[in-house]
Amino acid sequence: MSTKTYRDLLIWQRAMDLVEAVYRLSEQFPEREKFGLTSQLQRAAVSVPANIAEGYGRLHRGDYIHHLSISRGSLAELETHVAIAVRLGFAKREDALYVWEIAQEVGKMLRSMIQTMHRQETVKKGRR
Repeated sequence: MSTKTYRDLLIWQRAMDLVEAVYRLSEQFPEREKFGLTSQLQRAAVSVPANIAEGYGRLHRGDYIHHLSISRGSLAELETHVAIAVRLGFAKREDALYVWEIAQEVGKMLRSMIQTMHRQETVKKGRR
């Protein structure tokens, strides 16, 4: 299947699954965290697919790589927020494991995509 839009990308689809999982996990958090950890976690989660989509929409490969890198940073932030939630007793470890599993999968896909795009950029520059 050819990629016609960012919505066709498996990485974007899995990142959207991650957003859903994060929102479900954060429903367990105390109300007092609504504008604290809950908000930070949800924003980090939303940033992952949003930056994949934004990078896809850019005209230059370097911009795409930059946005994929931002997604990786948001993913690391998300994983940290989930760990904090578990440590503070806001979420059960077994519930957090599902989020971490998807996050690891998305992280591997991001790393692979960035490496591939860097290699392609290097080859392209070598031809000039």
